[in-house]
Amino acid sequence: MDAFFVSVELRTRPELLGKPVIVGFPGERSVVLSGSYEARAFGVKSAMPMAVAMRMCPQAVVIEPRHKLYYEVSGQLMAIFESITGLVEPLSVDEAFLDVTGALRRLGPPRGIGELIRRRVTAELGITASVGIAETKFVAKIASTRCKPDGLLLIGPDQTVPYLHSLPVGALWGVGAKTKEVLAKMGISTVADVAATPVSSLKKVLGATGEHVHQLAWGIDPRPVTPVRLEKSIGAEETFATDTDDDALLRRELLRLSHRTAGRLRSSGMVARTVALKLRFADFSTITRSRTVQTPVDSAQLIYAVALQLLESVGTRAMAVRLVGVRAEQLEETARTSLQLSIDRRDDNWRAAEQALDEVARKFGNKSVLPARLMEPENRPGDSTQRPA
Repeated sequence: MDAFFVSVELRTRPELLGKPVIVGFPGERSVVLSGSYEARAFGVKSAMPMAVAMRMCPQAVVIEPRHKLYYEVSGQLMAIFESITGLVEPLSVDEAFLDVTGALRRLGPPRGIGELIRRRVTAELGITASVGIAETKFVAKIASTRCKPDGLLLIGPDQTVPYLHSLPVGALWGVGAKTKEVLAKMGISTVADVAATPVSSLKKVLGATGEHVHQLAWGIDPRPVTPVRLEKSIGAEETFATDTDDDALLRRELLRLSHRTAGRLRSSGMVARTVALKLRFADFSTITRSRTVQTPVDSAQLIYAVALQLLESVGTRAMAVRLVGVRAEQLEETARTSLQLSIDRRDDNWRAAEQALDEVARKFGNKSVLPARLMEPENRPGDSTQRPA
């Protein structure tokens, strides 16, 4: 999708179309989650510190993220893909590989299928998609990137190698900034240069990656599209505006994150057998703790109870906390899981209450009903990240 988080927000903010928009929390230590193409023209990029982005583009409108909404739209998007073909491999909430070989007889040639997908995404979801078409995953990925925004690029078999050899070396998967520096010392700056370099020479400087990069330079990528239907984990984390050693504040944020995580579990039709806690300290050192529960959970109160136990198990902390995170792991589909009633009836009551809150949130918005401890706005963290792992 094109600037996915921003595009979803602009569906209800049409007055911001054509203007620089950034999705992210406005705190100094927050990061950009997504920027409109108008904001990107000023140099704004995802994962950039918000303070830097605002210096580059002070006129940008900042919208606080609504992760639950993005995952709901993502589910609708994947449903469109799966109506085209059963071979769908999600890369993230807004991107996937589709093997359309089996759909050719039913839906026509690849270009027509790509245009069909783009029309349906726009008509049904109100956002735009860019589609890359090729014989391999790697080249299709490059094509989708090169035709953004709102475009389609088909690279046929006979065009693959010439097209790749026209690109800079950074277009290859596995060639990041450090690898580019290493290759530059060898006089390699384009994909064509990589293709012309003996594999043995590349392996000397890049190790096993050298052979992989050389194959990609010739358009060789035998990996099939592998359907992935279940997320491995669901979670949320917060970076504090100021490092804190306040246990009350930590507990409050754990509760907020537990509700965010549980809501995503329920909307995804998942339950978790393991709850994990993540703490990052002022010196950027990070620890994680996890615990497997007897009965799979999708209740915020039950997740919060385990997270508190994990926090207490850390014991005395030598320095202030910069980031706290909660993650639900070992996921299972709710329909396939026997959710036994807890011995303590209150656990099931919590789950029923939270399901009722889901219905309220769907009708009136996520902030319409909150636990009392989360109603006060002070000390709100400045950054939020939440993604499938």
